Amino acid sequence: MKKITILLLSGLLLTGAGCSDYLDEDTTGLLYGPNVLSTQDGLESALTGAYKGLGNQWTYGFLHPSANAAVLGADDVTTHPASNKADWREFDQFNVSTTNQRSNAVYNGCYKAIQGANNVINNYQQTVGTKATIDIIVGEAHFIRAFSYYWLTRFWGNIPLIMAGEYSDELLTVKKSTPQEVYDLIVADLKVAETNLPNAKRDPGRPNKGSAKAFLADVYLTMAGWPLKQTDKYDLAAAKAKEVIDNAATYGFELLPTFAAVFENDPASPGTKEAVFQISGYLGGSGTANATYGNTTMPGEEGGWDDMFAELNFFRDFPAGPRKDATFRTEFGLGATKITWQNSLTKHPYYQKWYIKGNIVTSSISLPSVMMRYPHVLTVYAEAKARGTGGPDQAAYDALNKVRLRGRAAGTKALAPGDGLTAAQFADEVVQERAWEFACERTRWFDLIRLERVEEANAKKSTDDLQPIKPIVKENYWFPLPYTDTSINPNL
Repeated sequence: MKKITILLLSGLLLTGAGCSDYLDEDTTGLLYGPNVLSTQDGLESALTGAYKGLGNQWTYGFLHPSANAAVLGADDVTTHPASNKADWREFDQFNVSTTNQRSNAVYNGCYKAIQGANNVINNYQQTVGTKATIDIIVGEAHFIRAFSYYWLTRFWGNIPLIMAGEYSDELLTVKKSTPQEVYDLIVADLKVAETNLPNAKRDPGRPNKGSAKAFLADVYLTMAGWPLKQTDKYDLAAAKAKEVIDNAATYGFELLPTFAAVFENDPASPGTKEAVFQISGYLGGSGTANATYGNTTMPGEEGGWDDMFAELNFFRDFPAGPRKDATFRTEFGLGATKITWQNSLTKHPYYQKWYIKGNIVTSSISLPSVMMRYPHVLTVYAEAKARGTGGPDQAAYDALNKVRLRGRAAGTKALAPGDGLTAAQFADEVVQERAWEFACERTRWFDLIRLERVEEANAKKSTDDLQPIKPIVKENYWFPLPYTDTSINPNL
């Protein structure tokens, strides 16, 4: 049965190959038309529908490890070479199929979120209520749409650009848009969000003005690299990231004193001040618990599923210090008996940062998926300033050192302009530091793509890790669109 992703806009599922049927779908928040959205409560409910697309435990979005699987083409994470991990291995071996359930879950969730956001954006002008609150709702809708399209175009490149909130027959023949067209909308949406959103988040799982600025900085940095290569965007990225840094206290962002504190992963906590934007998960709600923690990142020796663990050379090259200690799990066993990673079934270290406080073995927990942390903003500024006009300034060195010194061993020397690094060398230092800081956080893959270093990174893999099954070419930087869409629409 072939699910047409774009028809999530109408909640309708069609089938092909001589089969037709209607299936029940969760339509929470899927409210249509100016009559339903004429009240502020109705508009808020439609916004809830947009958030729902970003977070459903096993079906779509980011409250499960599908997005983690989809970035296995980088050099920090790998998966089991056998077992039932075929969907995971496709990414690590650069052989992604059009029916891959992992990437398709992200694709479906993003378009579901876009539908909800469009519904708000296209109808809010008829809504009666408090203007200040309506403006915030609209700002969040623009942020969600930008966030969703940002993930879509980085994974799939040329994608359908859907602006409708309701179904029409025209959606069956929609054409692909170029990355430039998609990024134009992303930038425009984030600028609206930046204007409309308040300084303080309404809830931990919502964006604020600082979130919009931070994502806009990251988008500019990405636009400066492959495939657009608009290097003038480096200055824009640096300027926007600096706005966030200079107003971090206003936006409620801060770098925690220790790296370990970021990953306490206490289900009783709503998150930390490092979260620029997170998708909150709640145990007990229908499909709202988070499945990225626990089982998926634990070894079989501890009752885990062996879904994702560290690549060997990445682990061995990782600088010693408190960040490495908090990032990796190198001894396994929840009781008194322990075995080292070298003697485990997979013979790989695992990622401690996805363990649940108390070593709880479960796949459903009340923890957020943090989609950007404040240290990312610091490294965006440092790299963009280095690659932009004038090269790195003292503020760029300060931004990098805040991240670097927190993670490295005591006594590590701060980098300084007098060290003699060229602008390009300093930028490379930032990129490498980001790899260590955000290991297994869905970041490294996108750095390698925009800098066109995917081939180089994979060439340096350990022979004991999964290898690409054929030479990597630029076409492998993007995934093929899902068969559920291409089989219905010849324009895709």
